[in-house]
Amino acid sequence: MGKVKLALVGCGFISDVHEKAFRELQDKIEVVACCDIVIERARKMAEFLDCPLAVEDYRELMDVADAFLLALPHDLHYEIGMDCLNHKKHVLMEKPLALSEDECLGLIRAAEENHVKLMVAYIMRYHPMIAKLKEIIDRKEYGELFQMSIWTEQYTYYEDEWTTSAARLGGGQFFSHGCHYVDLLLWYLGKPIKGAHMGTNLCTPWMEMEGTSNAIFEFEGGRLAYHFGTWGAKGTRHSYAINTFFEDGMVECCLNEGKMYLHKSSNLTKYFEKSDQEILIFECEPTSHLPKYEIEHFADCILEDKEPLTSGAATLQGHRVIWRMYEAEKKNVIADLRGLALDDPWDRTGAGKLPV
Repeated sequence: MGKVKLALVGCGFISDVHEKAFRELQDKIEVVACCDIVIERARKMAEFLDCPLAVEDYRELMDVADAFLLALPHDLHYEIGMDCLNHKKHVLMEKPLALSEDECLGLIRAAEENHVKLMVAYIMRYHPMIAKLKEIIDRKEYGELFQMSIWTEQYTYYEDEWTTSAARLGGGQFFSHGCHYVDLLLWYLGKPIKGAHMGTNLCTPWMEMEGTSNAIFEFEGGRLAYHFGTWGAKGTRHSYAINTFFEDGMVECCLNEGKMYLHKSSNLTKYFEKSDQEILIFECEPTSHLPKYEIEHFADCILEDKEPLTSGAATLQGHRVIWRMYEAEKKNVIADLRGLALDDPWDRTGAGKLPV
């Protein structure tokens, strides 16, 4: 089996988190070039990865690479992604896929027409603990699931202008970062029914749109979910955590610690006390090791000719959920999310808009 010849385009913060993964996956991936409009960043990354080529213009790499990892400002995803796909190059796109439904559909169709892989870097789907929780839910190991709560609490401020611009980012914290967790909710809970979002830039004044986001969801069968995310946390209790409530106990995923616990109470009437049973049921590497799993999956999809778990089509459904919730928020109504499950038809323009 050969190796994937990969070009890294964009050598800023996001690409830094991939460094260790590239070193660990040398049997499947060869990084053949690094590209950044700031050539010093490209050269630094190329030196670190023992890569022979550093350039300012990604177009110089079309004859060098089989695949491109695009770690770029969001508003550049469509133009550069389309160029790569139309040159019959596989693309691993940092989230989000693109900034509009039409752009997303264009990228998905270009990948299909050119018979190449388009995968979105929803890194959380490849976390071993996230995969384990999916098994627990599907097998109903602790009975029916009735509530899932997700917290992402961090302080995020960058000097780059594009990270604060609603037009270039595609929205605020909910679209830029919350898209990871909307994707997880669709994967875990199935068909969404309705939802509501509230956001604010209070205490994150650098953001044009929300720096703090609260979103609630109802899924088919009465399952409920909640996501709280902020880029303004100067202290945190949860950091990155998922609490899943089942009829026979609560599963807590401490993502940054790499530990999963089952909580149960032997005396259910003592509801002011903590559960008296806290059982470690799964342990893995902490969140910082995630890029390895994601990039390996991308390489395997190319080498084995299989569809990525986080394909463009699956990603589009989650984007549509957020766009519909943003629109409903403006109108001060509940968002109708029917028809936006991962297994619902994706190839229809206008599905992301609020139903009239």
